[in-house]
Amino acid sequence: MFAEVLAGVLKADRVPVDGHFFDDLGANSLLMAQFCARVRKRDDLPSVSMKDVYRHPTVRGLAAALPATPSAAAGPQVQAVVEEPAPVGRTPRYVLCGTLQLLIFLGYSYAAGLVMIRGYTWVSAGSGLADVYLRSALFGSAGFVGLCLFPVVAKWLLVGRWRTTEFPVWSLAYLRFWTVKALIHANPMRLFIGNPLYVLYLRALGARIGKNVTILSPSVPVCTDLLTIGAGTVIRKEAYFLCYRAHAGRIQTGPVTLGRNVFIGERTVLDIKTSMGDGAQLGHASALQSGEAVPAGQRWHGSPAQRTELDYVRVAPTACGTLRRFGYGFLTLVQVCLIYLPLTVGAAYMLLTEVPALGRWLGPGIEGLTSAELYTDALLVSVVVFFGFTLLGMVWLFTVPRLLNLLIRPDRVYPLYGFHYSVHRAIARMTNIKFFKWLFGDSSYIVHYLRCLGYDLSKVEQTGSNFGTGVAHETPFLSKVGSGTMVADGLSVLNADFSSTSFRVSRAEIGAHSFLGNFIAYPAGGRTGENCLLATKVMIPLDGKIRENVGLLGSPSFEIPRTVERDTRFDHLRTGEEFRRRLAAKNRSNIATMGLFLFLRWVHVFVLTVLALAAIELYGVAEQLLVAAYMGLSIAFTAVYFALVERVILRFRPLRPQLCSIYEQYFWWHERLWKVPDTHFMVFNGTPFKNLLWRLMGVRIGRRVFDDGCYLTERTLTTIGDDATLNIGSKIQCHSQEDGTFKSDRSSIGAGATLGIGAMVHYGVTVGDGAVIAPDSFLMKGEEVPQRARWVGNPATEVRAVPQRSA
Repeated sequence: MFAEVLAGVLKADRVPVDGHFFDDLGANSLLMAQFCARVRKRDDLPSVSMKDVYRHPTVRGLAAALPATPSAAAGPQVQAVVEEPAPVGRTPRYVLCGTLQLLIFLGYSYAAGLVMIRGYTWVSAGSGLADVYLRSALFGSAGFVGLCLFPVVAKWLLVGRWRTTEFPVWSLAYLRFWTVKALIHANPMRLFIGNPLYVLYLRALGARIGKNVTILSPSVPVCTDLLTIGAGTVIRKEAYFLCYRAHAGRIQTGPVTLGRNVFIGERTVLDIKTSMGDGAQLGHASALQSGEAVPAGQRWHGSPAQRTELDYVRVAPTACGTLRRFGYGFLTLVQVCLIYLPLTVGAAYMLLTEVPALGRWLGPGIEGLTSAELYTDALLVSVVVFFGFTLLGMVWLFTVPRLLNLLIRPDRVYPLYGFHYSVHRAIARMTNIKFFKWLFGDSSYIVHYLRCLGYDLSKVEQTGSNFGTGVAHETPFLSKVGSGTMVADGLSVLNADFSSTSFRVSRAEIGAHSFLGNFIAYPAGGRTGENCLLATKVMIPLDGKIRENVGLLGSPSFEIPRTVERDTRFDHLRTGEEFRRRLAAKNRSNIATMGLFLFLRWVHVFVLTVLALAAIELYGVAEQLLVAAYMGLSIAFTAVYFALVERVILRFRPLRPQLCSIYEQYFWWHERLWKVPDTHFMVFNGTPFKNLLWRLMGVRIGRRVFDDGCYLTERTLTTIGDDATLNIGSKIQCHSQEDGTFKSDRSSIGAGATLGIGAMVHYGVTVGDGAVIAPDSFLMKGEEVPQRARWVGNPATEVRAVPQRSA
């Protein structure tokens, strides 16, 4: 029966039962996903997953590995609960919630404008440089403390203590939740992640956190009263432990409990109602689903997590007590209050009073708004600021981090919260500026940029797409990528190890002639060698033999074919004279794209400068309203401007599914879309305005969709049904690029479906109405998720569900 279904997928009369799916029959993962979907629709066959296909790549092997009857296959599967979506017909509540969110934002902007104007007036009354500095320091420090304390006060007044509960989105309870979340995310304390001050801030919000806890993740927990972290715990960056989730049209809150000396790895997700005992570990690229608990002393990894003997704490402890942490936090406050804030406030004052091009616009009046001088000055200021930052910024990045790196020795253990820790953080922050990676990524010139940063790229075999725009690292000077390797977006090189008291930087090496898919965390000591295919969201093994000449997929990873026949059809374009000719043409196209990128970014800065000068011109006429109006107009213009830029590049037409070489003109045009920034959409997360912007960008999106921070790569290839729920960190990626072959297709999310935190949907996927994709799951290309099903894991597979309506 398996052979019969497979023959139908491959459009063959029959298939040999001992033929290898990929090597002998010429299948690929997309075709085998269709095979799995057809098998699941038959009542007389057991369910088959992509993991089964890769582990047993023949019909005979698959049939022998699976139970003979569907009932036997269903027996050991996890009993899952799929909740019915929240009732529909909530459009008035949806509109009311959006209106109130807008009013809250405008009120906050008005209050901020009032404080800024009063502060500027007081600082400008100073006489002499010393007086201006003192007033700037006092005002800046008071404003900083106020911004930090306001979310804490608002949280206790609006919510009190968070408790385990749930409530519908777009309700008044949700409005309180969103207000607190927005204030926490807009708080300047987010700049102190990795600093002991940040732990104190979470305690002020109600979190129960022990001594000597190190939190490096920028994902700020919201329902902090439900967060418990024991002493000595380490949480690496890009870990989600929010204590809430959006599910089936509701916000659900629940505890996350971590014992003493717990380790949480990179790119992990801790769903609500999860816990870890003392000394437990959760490895990189792993997840705990709701209700799961890691016993004390055990080490787990994977998605869903399973037990392992691998130790993820790979650096020895050192002396780092309370006094050291207090001193580091205190010195940070001194720097902020006596250096950074006075310089910022004082610089703004000096610009408005000493620079003629700006100062002459200060004072009440509207006659200057139509003056050519205003636009000339805006042109001059925007050119100097934008292109000066671009040129001087590169000079700074290529010199200062190299000098700082002389102070850090590889493989040496340093204590946290000291001089070397500050140097390491400074290197990481400076060399990970996104602007330049957006500028040079997806072109031949990213290679030169990374080399200037400090990457060891061996002998480069130029492909024109060696790296995407989302490459990140902890230090570029210990990052090595072998010759001929191509890297898609989202690579994070983990060349630093942390304990609760110490850190160490080490060399991370990626083998030659390999391909790395999207959103991979590659740690130092990764056990992969040459000619490997590392699939999207794969967990890199840290033990066992060196993997070479194979592909790796999943978390924990397992071997798959290095390549398939479909991805080799364009190999003739990757060698010889034809390759050199097409690479030169691609380089010319990429240069044009980079020029367009700079021009469009400058136009954006120019318009914001015009708005700023117009606000200065009207100074003296309801100044606080001007500040609020400027903030609102800037955010709205930025969102609409870049949305329209993308539609213009598309010529207001939707994309169509493609299968082509990266050396064809279509792909070069498609790359141009990836240069359009979309991080500005974050401010609209959890509001109806996010859906309006997606619709403006060409997404076929239904009514009342709740989007808490989903990322869509190809907007016009994406369809989202009514009342769908999209969580923070979720992604819908309608393309893939492997070894010079580009593929794209449509993906659709059904009405009332839920994408969990950090979940990813690939291209050519259909998610049925009311289905649930669990947190951190990876739904592979071509999968078909039935209605009301629940899929879990990386790669995702279906679990048997029992429908249940919440109280």
